[in-house]
Amino acid sequence: MPSVIEKSVSCPYCGESIGVLIDDSLAEQNYVEDCQVCCRPIVFDVCVDLDGEVAVQARSENE
Repeated sequence: MPSVIEKSVSCPYCGESIGVLIDDSLAEQNYVEDCQVCCRPIVFDVCVDLDGEVAVQARSENE
């Protein structure tokens, strides 16, 4: 059953730790969300493995 979990990541621009909500019903996701602190666009790459572990990578748009 899909669920939404919260993960903490560091903004690639300002370095602040921000909380993001991840829907773990998809094995792979890629989306853009603005930083809650500096408002710059962050690209999120999300991967859910077979054990349900969620890995989140945050990068700037220019990477």
